[in-house]
Amino acid sequence: MLFSGSRSAKPGSAGLARGWLRLGATLALASLLMFSPSAALDQARLLEAAARFNPRTLAEAQQVLQLIDKVLPLDEEARLSQVNRFFNKRIEFREDIEVWGKIDYWASPLELLDKGRGDCEDYAIAKYFSLVSAGVPVAKLRMVYVRASLGGRSVAHMVLAYYAQPGAEPLILDNLIADVRPASQRPDLQPVFSFNSEGLWQGVGATSAGDPLQRLSLWRDLLAKVQAEGF
Repeated sequence: MLFSGSRSAKPGSAGLARGWLRLGATLALASLLMFSPSAALDQARLLEAAARFNPRTLAEAQQVLQLIDKVLPLDEEARLSQVNRFFNKRIEFREDIEVWGKIDYWASPLELLDKGRGDCEDYAIAKYFSLVSAGVPVAKLRMVYVRASLGGRSVAHMVLAYYAQPGAEPLILDNLIADVRPASQRPDLQPVFSFNSEGLWQGVGATSAGDPLQRLSLWRDLLAKVQAEGF
């Protein structure tokens, strides 16, 4: 994995809530960073790329486009809920080693739809790019690496966080549960670092950790694939 975390006792839920708030405290600075992709969805390119996989993947891509069209008129929280539900119901959780034969692989949304299986990063990535395509500003979305308490163990995990306003308590989109919940209702998650297409933030503080294109090679490679697919 791309980070390591201690297996020390989990902090209280109040401390975790403050951690999520500090993690989002620099959202307003995101526009000052170097890399900012276009949020425009190229539907023709997306369908052309999907068709190169197989007819089933093309049909899945058409379902995603229908989802985006369906949620566009809705308020942002409703968009979060429907996109979260779409991928949680459609994708079967499997580790990268089983799907890709690699310890860590970040699939593009089309690669995920083609396989129909993926791990936590793949869910978060697909939701992120679908929501950006549905008009949710990049600056409101963060993919967040967390330590998750599962069965008495602390494990590496990724979720998608939505900040309605800079510094607001985020809503968490997670493949582990069906519904979107405020961070204060997820005491099982301890944030480690977060990133989006405009920046990277370290720990639970507000200090920027630089450009994810330099820091996360998997993210850089993924962005190239996703842009080629039309997202």
